[in-house]
Amino acid sequence: MKSDRPSATAHRVAMRRAAHQILDRPRVLDDPIALRIVGPRAEAAIRADPRRYQSRLGRLLRSFLVARSRVAEDALATAVAAGVRQYVVLGAGLDTFAYRNPYPAESLRVFEVDHPATQAWKRELLDRAGIPAPASLTFVPVDFETQALSERLRESGFRTEAPTFFSWLGVTMYLTRETVMATLAFVAGGPPGCGITFDYLIPPASLPLLRRIGFLLLAHRLKAAGEPWRTWFDPTVLARDLRELGFTQLEDLDAATLDARYFDGGEGPLGGRSVAHVMTAKM
Repeated sequence: MKSDRPSATAHRVAMRRAAHQILDRPRVLDDPIALRIVGPRAEAAIRADPRRYQSRLGRLLRSFLVARSRVAEDALATAVAAGVRQYVVLGAGLDTFAYRNPYPAESLRVFEVDHPATQAWKRELLDRAGIPAPASLTFVPVDFETQALSERLRESGFRTEAPTFFSWLGVTMYLTRETVMATLAFVAGGPPGCGITFDYLIPPASLPLLRRIGFLLLAHRLKAAGEPWRTWFDPTVLARDLRELGFTQLEDLDAATLDARYFDGGEGPLGGRSVAHVMTAKM
């Protein structure tokens, strides 16, 4: 993304999460705030032309986006049950968890980390929609490529000695590999009980021909929009690197596993193959 503009990708993701609330039953992610944050005109547009979101590619993208959020929130629930009291949403975009947080304020403090321009834009949308920021939420503006995440979090009241769960969705593919690994090393440097859910792209060469063509077409569109994909990971190499960082529990979910867990148990909307995986890594 351009340094002085909010993320266009964040808006597209929010629209697909909103479309999920309208078009899909049963819902994988029950998120009424998704409709409020995109606004009544956007909601009306989805209802007026649902076919725009019902193409094969549209259903695949929407299904993966809500599934990855569900993975993160399920993993967070497990972490909270184990005593975690801090949740950091890295690259928060228009994520809505903090505004429908089911836990008491004293039970879970939420830190939303994002690029300053995107975060300022989100706060304008929240104000416009009349969605208040809860007392349990702290906004942390950070440019991942130029600022130290650890410093910005500490300045915002983050307790480095406390077990923390992180989510990092729709971000790693836009950063350099060095930045991704440095952020994962920061999480791994925390106390026992820390963990993270993030998604990542697999190498396009590993995809069947039609999926590879789709990958390259989408990558071209994103590059033209100023938000190019930069990084992907081989799952085996990534698992090795995560263990070397100190993570001891890994759960790497591919499309087939996501279909089985969150959709119909057979060949669901992801069709058993995807360009992305969802990884949960714990200490």
